[in-house]
Amino acid sequence: MLDRVALVTGASRGIGRAIALHLAAAGHPVAVNYRSRSDAADEVVATISAGGGRATAVAADVGDADAVTEMVDEIGETLGSISILVNNAGITDDDLLLRMKPGAWDRVIQTNLSSAYLCSRAVLRGMLKARWGRIINITSVSGLSGNPGQANYAAAKAGLVGLTKSVAKEVGSRGITANAVAPGFIETDMTDQLGEAVRESALPAIAVGRFGTPEEVASAVGYLASEAAGYVTGQVLVVDGGLAF
Repeated sequence: MLDRVALVTGASRGIGRAIALHLAAAGHPVAVNYRSRSDAADEVVATISAGGGRATAVAADVGDADAVTEMVDEIGETLGSISILVNNAGITDDDLLLRMKPGAWDRVIQTNLSSAYLCSRAVLRGMLKARWGRIINITSVSGLSGNPGQANYAAAKAGLVGLTKSVAKEVGSRGITANAVAPGFIETDMTDQLGEAVRESALPAIAVGRFGTPEEVASAVGYLASEAAGYVTGQVLVVDGGLAF
């Protein structure tokens, strides 16, 4: 059944945009969540519509419980009950732990981890009723191995792994799977901010010798969202070109 509604958080650019386009191409109506970049979200919706798909842009700070409830209700009215949730929204606010301000810690944890809890909780009732659902959390290799200067980001992404495995065990008997995708270095706005020296030093550690593309991450998400992945749950699919092993 290819018309199951998908919600992708942080879908106005980068990996989230690629995931939204991929799911739409597979036949799913897609809710394109964004926080502030309405023009970019509208462009994603327009691209999906031009390809014959259905999509709507929904503004919400997914770290805010009330905003998440309103967003899910709005999607239910416009597209229908959400069957596929991709928790992709994320930010960075890097610094060494000794210098990291509490605000930087709180912002990253709220946006990258608490949002996944809030969104998952908000859609689960409908998935349980339908006895079918896919929850896919976008974590990071930083959450698996750590990264200097990213204690807040790595902690949030590691938390997503624990959340994924716990949810998988809670709802697996009801036809709902929960998995995570852990990208490595991907060509996005976030990695564009890395200095050339950092990029050059990272390449030798990547087995395939290049950064990945958002579309390659989206393909992994597409598999986990599909019927073919019905017996896969509680897993972390690493998409890093051989960086982490």
